Formats: sequence, structure tokens, C-alpha cells
Amino acid sequence: MPSLLAYDDPASDVMLDAATGVRRSILPGGVRLLTQTDHSVRSASIGLWLPVGSRDERPEHAGSTHALEHLLFKGTERRTAMDIATAFDEVGGDSNAVTAKEHTLYFGRVRSSDVPRAIDVLTDMITASRLTPEALETEREVILEELAMAEDDPTDVGYETYLADVLGANTAVGRPVGGTAESVTALDIEDVRAHYREHYRPENLVVTAVGDIDHDELAELLSTGLRRGGWELEAGELPRRRPHLTDLAGSGPALTTDVAAISPHRLVRPTEQNHIFLGGPGISAVSEDRHTLSVLMSVLGGGMSSRLFQNIREQRGLAYSVYSFTAGYRDVGLFGLYAACRPGRTEQVVELLAAELTQMGADGIGEDELTRAKGQITGTFALGLEDTSSRMGRLGTIELVHGRYTSVDETLAKISRVDVAAVRDLAARLGESFSTRVEIGPDA
Repeated sequence: MPSLLAYDDPASDVMLDAATGVRRSILPGGVRLLTQTDHSVRSASIGLWLPVGSRDERPEHAGSTHALEHLLFKGTERRTAMDIATAFDEVGGDSNAVTAKEHTLYFGRVRSSDVPRAIDVLTDMITASRLTPEALETEREVILEELAMAEDDPTDVGYETYLADVLGANTAVGRPVGGTAESVTALDIEDVRAHYREHYRPENLVVTAVGDIDHDELAELLSTGLRRGGWELEAGELPRRRPHLTDLAGSGPALTTDVAAISPHRLVRPTEQNHIFLGGPGISAVSEDRHTLSVLMSVLGGGMSSRLFQNIREQRGLAYSVYSFTAGYRDVGLFGLYAACRPGRTEQVVELLAAELTQMGADGIGEDELTRAKGQITGTFALGLEDTSSRMGRLGTIELVHGRYTSVDETLAKISRVDVAAVRDLAARLGESFSTRVEIGPDA
């Protein structure tokens, strides 16, 4: 497995892909900068990534990563919260942030002429936010409303419950990203500040940018902005490697091929439909099988021509929404099958969901399905990369998750090499890994 935070090549400045203009530099302090210059557009998408997410929190600090993300928009020594909001609005740009289980991302998209402004604001936020108790009290209420909004969505509740059941509710990766109402209510400003001091460091920072930009100019803007905010950037310092994670101890749910033997975890909500989540452990984000999994999921439940859609919706009319899904992290993953139906149809739908995957493991897929799935995946992938924000996100994922640059052509070549035998073998493995069934709907 490659290093999570550093390439095998320790060079501080390298052109990763001359054909598409992708370049990577290690700046003073260990800050990593990856760019793709594209002068065919008049804008740039910029992302500042920290390899810290909800799974990196101590249990007593649950929710601090997400709270910190909110607080970084609440003002710095140089800017008020209104100044930060105005900085992007008044030039027609946009800015936001995302907290995930394994990273936090602050990003913006602006005209190329406004890149200096965007870098100045974003670096100011991550280096010099005031993190006041007053700001936490305000944002605590906002976050509680955010959690309450998710509680009103049965698919959100069902998915979070399903993920916790598969990965372990008592493990860091199984806990909800935003924490719980109880943990957020108990969060203290010193918890958030401690989390910031531990993780928001130059050697953890990854910056990715795509668009009408100049790599060297961007490097200078970054260094200036980070130093202005008080970060000390020592020449020659390398990125810090991530410690090995050990929070997945335990055997997890029992695996079975007999779906009827799985006792459903039922959550009662006043809904008209029963929302069903069925599946179990899958593969990690760095598994060599990830491209095979993409093909498998496309055939199984990835679109209108997929087996689940055609059988359960089109032929039988048992559900309106039905699909398959996966989630992959550095060291663990899961797969799932989802459908929403009227309560009286639940057992029939559950049987059909499981049967499609089981049959795929026994009989495989046809060459026509393989061709169609590859076309869907490569087409979606290629079309997505027409957008600078998608390419910016891809560079960040490459750096933080895979630790090794992979060109678009190399990725497409790996997908093209997936064959029917590989899909059948992986389907058989997953078909033996059912462990969890979550249902959310009206009282029986």
C-alpha cells in the first residue's frame, strides 16, 4: 500500500503529467501544492485540504471537526464573518467547506483574476480564525438545526444507522460525521481549539487548484498568506505521514448468505414507505478491486438499465427508488442495496435485492452488460472532468487517499481491463458478506 501522505518519489517539485499540465510541489513547511493549468477557462477552483475527519476525533471530542469547519467562517483577526462571506459574493464566486470521515476541505471558485483574493481569504481562515466561545455558541445552534434537518430525512437516518451497524457504532469510522445532538451540546471551545492545534499544521495541508492559474505564482500566494496568518514555514520540511489507524478491532456483524436470517434493525418513523438498506462489509478505497466494484455496481444498481431497476421497478412495479451503493475508506468499506416501498412489500423486495447479487455471483454478467457498464463509468468520469471543481477534487483525493498520481488515461485503462470473471468473483464474495438490514418506516 502506498504512503497515505507522500509519494514514493520524494522530489519537491515534479511535473506529474506533462500532457495535461498536472504539477506537484512541496513548499516550505511541508505544504503540498498540486495544480492543473488550463488556459481554456477563465476561472479557477481552489481547495485547501486537511487529512483530518470525524474518525480522527477522540470520543470525547465527537463533532469537533465539523464544528471547527463552521467556526473557520466566523471571523479572523483581519476579517469578520461578513467580510469572509462578502469576499466571494462580490466577485461572483462561491466558497464552502465539507467535513468528511477522513478529510476536511475548504474550497472556492472564482475568476482567474480573483485568485489572489481567494487564496488570501482561505489561508486567513485556516491560519488565523479567532475560535471564540461566542462563535461556538452561535454555531452550536446552527449545527443542531443541521442535525435535526437530517433527522427529518428517513434516507439520511437509515444510511447513518446502516453505516454504524456495518462498521461498528463504537468505532471512530462508524460514528456520524457531525456528531450527535448530545456530543455537540457538550462540546467546549477548548475541545475545538485542541483539535485545531493538533491537526491544522503546514505539514498536513494539501492545496489543489485547477484552471487559468500559474503554479509558481500560486505557490508564492500560498506561502505569503500562510505566513501572514502566523504559520511558520520551515524550508526543507516534509509532509507528515498519517499514523496507522487501529480503531476497527472486533469481529463485526456475522456474515451470511441467508438474508432471511438477518434480524432487521427497525426505526419507526411516520412515513408512507419502508426504506430498506441491505448489505455488509465491502472493500477499501485503495483496494485493487475498486474498478471491478465500479463495474459491478453499475450493472447491479447504477442506472435505469441496471438489474435492480429493471427487475424491481420496471418489471414488477414494487418500488420507485432502488439502487446499489458503496462507501470506501482507507482501511475498510461497505456495500449496500437500497429500496423504498410500501410496508406490505418489504419482504418480497428484500428477497429480490439479495437475489440479484447472489445470482450475479453464481452466473456472472453478460458481455453486453459489461460493455454498457464500462461506457457508463468512463462517460460519467470523462464528463465530470470537464468541470474544474471535479478535477480539483480528484487531485485532492489522489494525494490524500492514494498517495500516487494516476492519469485519466491510466484510470480508464484499468477500467477497460475489468472482465466478466472478475465481476463474477467479486459478486460472489459480496454475496457471502450480507450482515446488516436496516429498515426505517411506519410502525408495523
